[in-house]
Amino acid sequence: MDRIPVPVAPLKSSSFSAATNREDKLARNLSLGPIKLNEHIKEARVEKADINAGGDAGGGEDGAPEEASEPDFATLSAEIDAFLAAHRGGESPPPVSEVTLDKFASAVEQEIAPSEGTEDKWVPEVPGEVPPLLAAIKRIAALSSALTENQAEGAKYTIGVHRVTGVLHRVMTFVEDEFHALLEDPRVAKTVPGGDTGSATGRSMRRPPSFGHGAEPDRCVIPSSDGGGAGEASPPFPPETVDRLRAMAEAMFAAGYDTECTEVFLVARRNALDASLQSLGYEKPSIDDVVKMPWEALESEVATWIKAFHHTVEVGLPGERDLCARVFAGDREGLGRDIFADLARCTMLHVLNFTEAVALTKRAAEKLFKVLDMYEVIRDVAPVVDAFVAPPGDEASGDQGGSAAAALADLKYELASVRSRLGESAAAIFCDLESSIRADAGKQPVPGGAVHPLTRYLMNYLKYACEYKNTLEQVFQEYRRPDDDEQHEGGGAGDPFAAQLMEVMELLHGNLEAKSRLYKDPSLSSIFLMNNGRYMLQKIRGSPEINAVVGEAWSRKRSTDLRQYHKNYQRETWSRVLNLLRDDGVITVKGHVQKPVLKERFKQFNAAMDEIQRTQGAWVVSDEQLQSELRVSIAAIIVPAYRSFLGRFAQHFTAGRQTEKYVKLSGEDLEAIIVELFDGNAVSMPRRRM
Repeated sequence: MDRIPVPVAPLKSSSFSAATNREDKLARNLSLGPIKLNEHIKEARVEKADINAGGDAGGGEDGAPEEASEPDFATLSAEIDAFLAAHRGGESPPPVSEVTLDKFASAVEQEIAPSEGTEDKWVPEVPGEVPPLLAAIKRIAALSSALTENQAEGAKYTIGVHRVTGVLHRVMTFVEDEFHALLEDPRVAKTVPGGDTGSATGRSMRRPPSFGHGAEPDRCVIPSSDGGGAGEASPPFPPETVDRLRAMAEAMFAAGYDTECTEVFLVARRNALDASLQSLGYEKPSIDDVVKMPWEALESEVATWIKAFHHTVEVGLPGERDLCARVFAGDREGLGRDIFADLARCTMLHVLNFTEAVALTKRAAEKLFKVLDMYEVIRDVAPVVDAFVAPPGDEASGDQGGSAAAALADLKYELASVRSRLGESAAAIFCDLESSIRADAGKQPVPGGAVHPLTRYLMNYLKYACEYKNTLEQVFQEYRRPDDDEQHEGGGAGDPFAAQLMEVMELLHGNLEAKSRLYKDPSLSSIFLMNNGRYMLQKIRGSPEINAVVGEAWSRKRSTDLRQYHKNYQRETWSRVLNLLRDDGVITVKGHVQKPVLKERFKQFNAAMDEIQRTQGAWVVSDEQLQSELRVSIAAIIVPAYRSFLGRFAQHFTAGRQTEKYVKLSGEDLEAIIVELFDGNAVSMPRRRM
């Protein structure tokens, strides 16, 4: 009869294939058809029960030989160890029967079965020794390798090869699921929709299709979006948990499941990191969503992103680096670095996608400060990223291994690229202020000569921008052209940001002078320039940051301008009034007062004051100090002159109706009128009595 052909060892199935329940998950398709672990366990238990029953039925002495003839797991393990030792030594291994192989495989199944759901299945019985479960897995993995690596040897154990490799495959499925469950943040599992989230089914639903076969080595593992959780951060792994993880990883490597081990680790920890970000409110909006988002919503998203980014760099990734170093220790330290580098790269690139989207949004002045916030965050974490991705104690050598080095290079490049785009965006937004000023060419003057809205907006904007002075200086040094300094001489020379800010200030000053010409009354033009100039000067002197950029010379120049505006106002308004109070040889001729001329002077003075009170009472000087300075300076000129004029010529009028008709104001009345100027209220001068 022909010998049954030796089968090829079954291929490792996909680590992330779909499953319907834990039993189905544990049952991977073999060449001999699906075999469920629990069924074999039940069969083994039934056989053992039958043996025990037979022993009881046959009587004490008759049953004793039957019980003694059944080898225990230790005996089977010793026989297998002898076989493996001879095989490794190149000697002719002692014969092992198909029955022994089958019994050993069944014993391994029984060794795994009672360990399911317990907390100590990976703990060594004696500290320092190999855990029993790990020892059993290593033994059956070595046996499978010994039986399949030599076709002639495997031909002796046709059925045994199938049995051992099948059990090994199911054992690895079990270990893989346990590895994934222990790695994944438990708060991630709580959010998985539908059913028992602690089962292999729930876990496999969150895994993408396996890419252990034919996948690109540098591809990021992006877990499905339905695996989010509500945890604040991945909980720290206690030493006993790390010991279990290390034992599981060692078992998978011993069985040749290297790819499955690393991919399960990556996916599980990515799920945990995503859960911690979601707990901070970061929902990973798409680029299209960000581009279409209104600014109020985007501003909130940026604040959330900054918090999530800080958490990732300062809490999440350092914890992952520590976990990788502890699980993949010893000879696999380099692999642990590679795994962490890939995990860090994938996580950071995923988070940085948001900054790409923000840089693509339409530029607007109000976005500058959030863009600068993001720029600062990315700039400040660059050395941190270098530190936690570089191998400990080997930063200077540059020998980090191919995978880790490539991941680090990708991450550093992406950080630099994103930072560059944010810096360019910030510089462009700030430079757009020039266009905004030039575009503000309204032909409608501000009522009452008040501070123009453009002045308020720009000065507050620049004051806030100068709180980012160091960052903006860095941005402009990096992204402005070298010849820009030649175009901005004077203040800010050598500093492109200061030069740009001075350009904005000069444009604003020129814009305000143009707007002052919209007023038909030259006095009101001067009030408008005083109001706006004083507002600008106060904002500059009230902010050390902007004052340092603008410089004292610019402030002194603007103070000189303010004094000139003040003089212009007094000349335009009060010089004419003062002329009415002078005796220029027309009122008194050869020692005689010309009453008609005197009467006309008083009429003209009263009309002028009534006009001033009616018009300039409606003008606005919102700065109390400037308002007081104007009133004091006016009173200092007009009131003494009027009192002198009144004392000299009032007696020339007949007491009674004539005096009331021409002398309508006393010195106190005049002071009261001046005090009411620039309040924004138009009031006509009432008739007053002496």
